Amino acid sequence: MNNTLKLSFQIRNTYCVNAVIYMLKGIPLIKKLLPSSLYRSRGLKRFANIISVIWEIASIFIWKLLYFLIMICGAAALYEAQAQDGLFLHILLILSVIGCMTNTSLFSPSKDKYYAIMLLKMDAKEYTLINYLYSMLKALTGFIIAMLLFGLQRDVPLWLCITVPFGIVGMKMFAVAVSLIRYEKSGYGYNDNQMSKRVWAAIGILLLAAYALPAAGVVLPMDIAAAVFIAAIPLGAAGLVKILKFNDYYALNKELLSRLTVQIDTAALIKQANEKNISADKTITSGRAGFEYLNELFIKRHKRILWDSTKKVSYICVFVIAAILFVTYMKPEIKPAVNEVIMTWLPYFTFIMYMINRGSGFTQALFMNCDHSLLTYPFYKKPESILKLFTIRFREIMKINAVPAVIIGCGLAFILFATGGTDNPLNYIILVVSIICLSLFFSIHYLTIYYLLQPYNAGTEMKSGAYNLVRMATYFACFFIMQLRVPIFIFGLLTIIFCVLYSVAACALVYRLAPKTFRLRM
Repeated sequence: MNNTLKLSFQIRNTYCVNAVIYMLKGIPLIKKLLPSSLYRSRGLKRFANIISVIWEIASIFIWKLLYFLIMICGAAALYEAQAQDGLFLHILLILSVIGCMTNTSLFSPSKDKYYAIMLLKMDAKEYTLINYLYSMLKALTGFIIAMLLFGLQRDVPLWLCITVPFGIVGMKMFAVAVSLIRYEKSGYGYNDNQMSKRVWAAIGILLLAAYALPAAGVVLPMDIAAAVFIAAIPLGAAGLVKILKFNDYYALNKELLSRLTVQIDTAALIKQANEKNISADKTITSGRAGFEYLNELFIKRHKRILWDSTKKVSYICVFVIAAILFVTYMKPEIKPAVNEVIMTWLPYFTFIMYMINRGSGFTQALFMNCDHSLLTYPFYKKPESILKLFTIRFREIMKINAVPAVIIGCGLAFILFATGGTDNPLNYIILVVSIICLSLFFSIHYLTIYYLLQPYNAGTEMKSGAYNLVRMATYFACFFIMQLRVPIFIFGLLTIIFCVLYSVAACALVYRLAPKTFRLRM
């Protein structure tokens, strides 16, 4: 048992360390300083193990504390008229039900499962159970600490603060047991990463129940919420018995990992998955010429890949904006707080626009289904050709990203108006334009680093450490900017100016450097 858990840590740590070394060796200025023997360095592996253990311990508390702080306490603070103990348990209970569907641990495909069960042929049942029980123990510990910190502040009794975490874990185990029974009867295995439309619909309804009902004055009584958490404990115990008795973990994991199209054999499986979404309609054509003809055919044939995600994000944005407007209508007393948030939290949307941007997926589809073949022709790498196709593609990716950007920008302006407005009418315009400019920035940013650091080889595998490093730097920059609190006018104006200058600089860099950098990697 202990040996299996130890091997799990070693497997996870080994591929993480090797991935970091591989990324660093892909950076031109660093790769010559790092010998290939670094992969065999025991000292590096030991150091990584120490860091891994420290992070493993810290992660038990960090994510749970952030979860309670943002999703529960932060939301509950908006409903000042409600009793905070009942509201706290109301939101926690419903979010815990959602967690049973979205974060099971046992049905989550991952590289370490693939390496351990499929490649190293470890005992599937032992490996799965050890890691699942370990994840539940971590969840229980994190929830107990978070409940003691936040629950007691909201007048939740001490005995209930200790009981609730056991109830949450019980819910998760019962849900997993139900899924295992379903698998035995139907042969269908649940997958955290591939939830059905019905599950997404249920999540949407539950989110409304968690956050919209309190705005209408409807909150589960504290006694009922407590009774549900207590009842979940014996249900969890029954679920645990089923989990321990289930014997077909190898077949279950085999099916689960066969759908892992992002993390395992990435290039081949992503390409295969993309091909299923490419239209094979031979009647698709275009009346344009040259690169415009090539681009229009690509967009039409890959419409599902490029636009499906954008449509889903747009629907979610409309839903969230409508929910906020509904809450402010039902609870007028929170309008000043919401207005203040809109006026000073615009930098927060830098991170949101980063998260919903489709730049990375767009460039990946470009390479795998277009540039992968055309980069073998000399004409395709001429400066004039590169710049012309770059501007055409920038126009197309901007269309894709602009839809949710316009919805968010206009939605924020409408929320600002509905919650008291602003003394400076320009703030409405700045708000909308700055959100669109953020979308423009991420669109051209991903396209630029694709042309300047083309990360894929002929086998469509990502081989550029510099590309990954720039993506990481982009993430941390957005995360840092998110912490700023700057008035709309100042931040919005700076954002617009920066995006315009960046776009001009990007076009110049692509024209000058892309003929040398936009090529197939070895």
